[in-house]
Amino acid sequence: MVQKGLNAPTLEQEIAAWSEVVDRYSLSNEPWAAEVAGRALGNRGNARARQGDMEGALADLDAAADKCPWAVDPVLNRGVVLEALGRWDDAIADFTEVLAVAPRDPAAWNNMGNAHAGAGRYAEALAYYDGAVQLAPAFSFAAANKALALYQLEQDELSLHEMRSLLRRYPSFVDVRAALTAALWRAGQEAEAEDQWLRVDDPRYRERDWLVTKRRWPPRLVGDLLAFLSLQSTVVPAA
Repeated sequence: MVQKGLNAPTLEQEIAAWSEVVDRYSLSNEPWAAEVAGRALGNRGNARARQGDMEGALADLDAAADKCPWAVDPVLNRGVVLEALGRWDDAIADFTEVLAVAPRDPAAWNNMGNAHAGAGRYAEALAYYDGAVQLAPAFSFAAANKALALYQLEQDELSLHEMRSLLRRYPSFVDVRAALTAALWRAGQEAEAEDQWLRVDDPRYRERDWLVTKRRWPPRLVGDLLAFLSLQSTVVPAA
């Protein structure tokens, strides 16, 4: 039954399979049944989150955390769902709980950064992104988030350095290439910005709503990329 959930070809079938496990073991008196049901609830919550049903995911992950209070994953994943719902302080509470028992978990450090960034606290976000990178130097998304936080904090030279370094290691990292386009445009390096943009093949980076609500770029970077796309230079003329 568990394998059915793990190998389900669609999200709908995966959710149905985990529901079977939950229904079968939630009321069992066997000493191991609570853990089985809790893990199934967590897996169903993750599947519902991928489906976009955040409220359903939150309910499942709450129940999973109750059934398996020793487990970190339901709390970490619930924090991610709370992020998606814009409940930043609740997400921070969950990530704080995770880091209390797993202080070297780079995903928790990165997600804590995301929650602080969502709340507009970019200095705090930067500290957590940097912590994630220190723990896992190959964690490219944490490194990208660090570069974006630096940019929001107007540490442009360091941010550009971080972006270029990431692209040397990961040339196909489209998020960083789009960010570099915006940063170069603001810096007045318009020809290079145009060259970088030619290598951005994801149309979502043209959509303000996606950048703000899904990718959750910092506002300064969003504004600069939109300025680039509208061909309006943001360079401040010399006094």
